[in-house]
Amino acid sequence: MLELAKEQIAMGQTAADKAEALRLLADRLVTDGLVADGYLQGLQAREAQGSTFLGQGIAIPHGTPQTRDLVYATGVRLLQFPEGVDWGDGQMVYLAIGIAARSDEHLRLLQLLTRALGETDLAEALRRASSAEALLKLLQGAPQALALDAQLVGLNLPAEDFDELAWRGARLLQRADCVDSGFAAVLQQAEPLPLGEGLWWLHSERQVRQPGLAFVTPQQPLRYRDQPLNGLFCLASLGAAHQALLERLCEVLIEGRGQTLYQATSSRAVLEVLGGEAPPDWPCARVVLANPHGLHARPAKVLAQLAKAFEGDIRVRLADSAQPAVSVKSLSKLLSLGARRGQVLELLAEPAVAADALPALLAAIEQGLGEEVEPLPQGTSAEPEAAPEVVQAPPAGSRIQGVGAAPGIASGPAHVCVEREFDYPLRGESCTQERQKLRDALAVVSSELQALVQRSDKAIGEIFVTHQEMLADPALTDDVEQRLAQGESAAAAWMAVIEAAARQQEALHDALLAERAADLRDVGRRVLAQLCGVQAQVEPEQPYVLVMTEVGPSDVARLDPGRVAGIVTAQGGATAHSAIVARALGIPAVVGAGTAILLLQSGTPLLLDGQRGTVSVAPPADELQRALAERDQREQRLQAAWASRFEPAVTRDGHAVEVFANIGESTGIAKVVDQGAEGVGLLRTELIFMAHPQAPDVATQEAEYRRVLDGLDGRPLVVRTLDVGGDKPLPYWPIAAEENPFLGVRGVRLTLQRPHVMEDQLRALLRAADQRPLRIMFPMVGQVHEWREARAMVERLRAEIPVADLQLGIMVEVPSAALLAPQLAREVDFFSIGTNDLTQYTLAIDRGHPSLSAQADGLHPAVLSLIDMTVRAAHAHGKWVGVCGELAADPQAVAVLLGLDVDELSVAARSIAEVKALVRQADHQTARALAREALQQDSAAAVRALVERY
Repeated sequence: MLELAKEQIAMGQTAADKAEALRLLADRLVTDGLVADGYLQGLQAREAQGSTFLGQGIAIPHGTPQTRDLVYATGVRLLQFPEGVDWGDGQMVYLAIGIAARSDEHLRLLQLLTRALGETDLAEALRRASSAEALLKLLQGAPQALALDAQLVGLNLPAEDFDELAWRGARLLQRADCVDSGFAAVLQQAEPLPLGEGLWWLHSERQVRQPGLAFVTPQQPLRYRDQPLNGLFCLASLGAAHQALLERLCEVLIEGRGQTLYQATSSRAVLEVLGGEAPPDWPCARVVLANPHGLHARPAKVLAQLAKAFEGDIRVRLADSAQPAVSVKSLSKLLSLGARRGQVLELLAEPAVAADALPALLAAIEQGLGEEVEPLPQGTSAEPEAAPEVVQAPPAGSRIQGVGAAPGIASGPAHVCVEREFDYPLRGESCTQERQKLRDALAVVSSELQALVQRSDKAIGEIFVTHQEMLADPALTDDVEQRLAQGESAAAAWMAVIEAAARQQEALHDALLAERAADLRDVGRRVLAQLCGVQAQVEPEQPYVLVMTEVGPSDVARLDPGRVAGIVTAQGGATAHSAIVARALGIPAVVGAGTAILLLQSGTPLLLDGQRGTVSVAPPADELQRALAERDQREQRLQAAWASRFEPAVTRDGHAVEVFANIGESTGIAKVVDQGAEGVGLLRTELIFMAHPQAPDVATQEAEYRRVLDGLDGRPLVVRTLDVGGDKPLPYWPIAAEENPFLGVRGVRLTLQRPHVMEDQLRALLRAADQRPLRIMFPMVGQVHEWREARAMVERLRAEIPVADLQLGIMVEVPSAALLAPQLAREVDFFSIGTNDLTQYTLAIDRGHPSLSAQADGLHPAVLSLIDMTVRAAHAHGKWVGVCGELAADPQAVAVLLGLDVDELSVAARSIAEVKALVRQADHQTARALAREALQQDSAAAVRALVERY
């Protein structure tokens, strides 16, 4: 997200004209590493399309969509021109804000600036500003408008006392997105102010996003501190935005008109008295905004000019939001909406012009306001959504086709785990009773956690130790105590504090702290269940099949591989968390089985095949018997594979394939070797970085890498350089939030922008190598110049630190890398194909998407074609190719990859023996024929069916 800071500002600049000002901006953006050379042409092209002059002496030059690939990182740079620059048509610019952004992130900046644009003398103030601090204050100092509209008025609300009425006022502010969820708690800690006539005032500046005022009245007469309680004003205070309204309220009270507020029967009556945004009783119409980058400056200007052709007042607002309607004729007000593609605009026009203005404006918006627009996805409209389809539990004897995620056959009663809803009162019986209830619940849950700590291994036990520490956190219990003292029930107070604390963690945009937020909610729900007398679902004594929506990493702690025979999830694909967890634990799993599976009764017999991706509900006895016989045969095969795990993987006709291990840390390398690994094909170094509170220095990293090399005892080590960014941030390495992090600054794109971090890692690797075989590969390479920059850094360090056996390669995760394989193969030493990312980028399916991820299957012919293209290009230049994604461990994929002539398969250590055995059972020439035929199929399902026939 774009934000303004004084470090971005260069004061006292001079430019003869707009062209020179644009050159200065482009040079600054390039020098600071935000954009590549050539971005100037984008700035110039954008000005040719339409001036970026905003008004009040401000211009916001930015690139065109065609030059977004030149943006390395989102950011802005500000140049002050005290003498002014003519931006065309006599419009003088005293501040130019150059924007580097890959999407419509500049809309957020426009929202900030439009507050300042309302100041009448801003241009002159910008010209005279003598420091960056003063200039920044001018841009950010304009107060935000106070939100006060019909959504913030609640009349005749059920409330038993002052605290409950205040809570309802806070809820209105929260629903209007004025405050965070913790506002209700801090508001009730404030000192109420009696205004007279039974009206009270309560306000807080904490947990406030946007200034807003809610007014609530009770359904029945109440008293507070021996005075009437007829109505309550709840203010979310931010700056002086409320000053004018407070003065108006004082006038109303002085005139003795307070009863017009608490006796009002409609929100309109209240707003008319207070001067708030009363919804005009005008004709209105709604339209969905389809512009690809929202209502930015160019289309907004077209809309404003069109509206000015009509004499009357015309307003627009974001439908179903707390924002007041603004004049369509004001460009700055239109920009302040921050409207994005897909949002619904509500237009209102006074009756005299509505019949002519509304149809004209609606048509213009639908046609794109001068921009080409693509139709919105079906169902995106202002109309109510269709009623959801009724889903029923699958009947006995039915077979569900999901995605095979972890091989194996399992049977047992279903244990359906879905998140439950808890019902509890807002108000408590008494503070003493509620306090005791909470203490009892905390004691029970703490005892349960201690039992889990004792029965779990060290890694999982540490999760529950953390939960115990959360229960004992005095900050949490103090906040709960304050709410209990105000009459809340133990359950309401506890969950309000837990949710507020979790949101605070999430607001820090830190991956590790976000995980702590999940832990907070987890332990919070344990206590809530105890308070509500809801018993946890009892885990069956006999082996069972776990049925869940999705199994996330935190759920691993609850899985006992000795009792969980299989896993079925409603969502997810073959590369989802649940699939990876299941494979790591050796539990057969089917994912993406659909939401109907969650409607099964616990105890329903299930039979699942984790290789074919099928789930049979209450199967007939003969089907169950056949499946269990097949399971026994597979178990025998696995035992035989384990016995021969140290034998090489050579097909029946003499073709050899290396089988390596994927690992994430240096510890446990001896166990990996003992499981038959011929080397490490993927060392995920980001886990080493995440294990430290700050970036590990060269010596620390060298020790980690040396431990792995020592344990491999001469076997090759393939290391992936630091792969973070976007969706995988480091807590000590702030990275700007991105609208689509999977297509953002991550992998090698990021480390090339932080060369000192990358250089430290490479130096540590080279020092650790000695005379042992080291392979270094760079992630997320999509363009040749990225590879060459990374290679140049290694070669420079290699001159300083000689390494006898070193190879350099790239991860093939981006389709462009596979398409460029013929060119890259001339320069790299090897390719390693990361099928998880390659699949999601090729099929344009996020592998975590709740409804689409089941289709993200690496055996799709499109993905196989890219693998085939990469292998052919590499072998033409005598280079080798490995596969280190989850596909390499898929029993149905091994023969296909073998037939595509892949040289190395790198899998989780648990899968090494099985993959080796699968290779030894295969015939290379038959596998080649299979692969050629697989490339001709039209879907992943067709490929899997083909493998079954072979």
